[in-house]
Amino acid sequence: MAQDSAEQASPAASARTLLPTLVPALLVGMVASLILVGVSTAAEQLQDVLWQNLPDALGVGRYSVPWMFVMLFATGVAVGLVVWKVPGHAGPDPASTGLDAPVLPPAVLPGLLLATALMLAGGPSLGPENPIIAVNVSLAVLVGTRAFPGAPERGWVALAEAGTIGALFGTPVAAALIISEALAGERTKGQLWDSVFAPLAAGAAGALTITLVSRPSFDLHLPPFGQPGWGDLLASVVVAAAGAVLGMCVVYAFPFVHGAFGRLRHPMLMLPAGGLVLGALAALGGHLTLFKGLDQIAELARDPDGWSAGEFATMTVVKLAAMLVAASCGFRGGRIFPAVFVGTALGLCAHALVSGVHPAVGVAAGVLGVLLAVTRQGWLSLFVAAVLVVSPGILALLCVASLPAWLLVTGRPFMRLRADGTAAR
Repeated sequence: MAQDSAEQASPAASARTLLPTLVPALLVGMVASLILVGVSTAAEQLQDVLWQNLPDALGVGRYSVPWMFVMLFATGVAVGLVVWKVPGHAGPDPASTGLDAPVLPPAVLPGLLLATALMLAGGPSLGPENPIIAVNVSLAVLVGTRAFPGAPERGWVALAEAGTIGALFGTPVAAALIISEALAGERTKGQLWDSVFAPLAAGAAGALTITLVSRPSFDLHLPPFGQPGWGDLLASVVVAAAGAVLGMCVVYAFPFVHGAFGRLRHPMLMLPAGGLVLGALAALGGHLTLFKGLDQIAELARDPDGWSAGEFATMTVVKLAAMLVAASCGFRGGRIFPAVFVGTALGLCAHALVSGVHPAVGVAAGVLGVLLAVTRQGWLSLFVAAVLVVSPGILALLCVASLPAWLLVTGRPFMRLRADGTAAR
């Protein structure tokens, strides 16, 4: 009887524990979202100046080969100067960071934000996720531990990560999935949802804030996909496996390319050199292979039959190489969004090669496979692949396609390096 009473009392005790976390979680999520919006907006304004206003004023083609070389080299010089001269050197080596960001000293954050904005505007193939999460985590820990000295640091880290991820993807679902995956095996009955409660609130606040400000959408509006058939199942399995294999090629090359740039030893050599290589890749793959890739995949999706299989294949390989080079030479940024471009181009290449491969199936499966290899995060990969193609019929295909793709990547390195330069597992 006493045991029954304790079990009945535990929900109320849990509620009294969880409710005080709600307001801090909402505040952290809102602020994390606003920081992301601020950096992204500043980068977009600078991008317009660099890639539209300036070349138009000079009478140079916006995406001509000489201008792409000039801009990517200049971006390497600008970011190199920030890494070299600004206090904190724009944070740790980006090759060693991921979504689980370290807590950085406050002096590092301005330089990291500046390097990120310059990178986003200048055209290297990286997204904002890793550095923005690092900034938000560091600010949340700094303010939170001073305002509430008894609260554990890890709680503020989780809130900032969730708020930023919710803002990045415009929904708290992604944040909940990623945090649940991180907590897998650490909690017993009922405790997982207790642990996710505050981060989910932060993720919701981040998502709602960015939705009110900029209304993001990941739906590519591909041709509608109905009920899946056996051919769709086969296509999803093959394309996802191909994406996983391609992704693993980059993962295995990552330590070697990073080591090659590391031998230059100085950011004013590493980053400009990386900019020149990225300029050559842009000349080969075209302007769609520049930047983080979200606007560019929308352009691809507007006309899935507008490019040949060879052109899609070229963009796939070039974007993959550009992501590898940008992540290796020292540009501050994340690998998720360019990996989405790679998977999208791969899926549309499969559609161009075999007309029976539905564009939605090809894109979703390609994104799933590449993300599994690059991030080794199953829930994130499934979520992003599914959200690009708003169709209930695609979910079952993705769940099945994830199984052989996961077998190809599990137990192997992913695209992140340890302090000694070896690949993390």
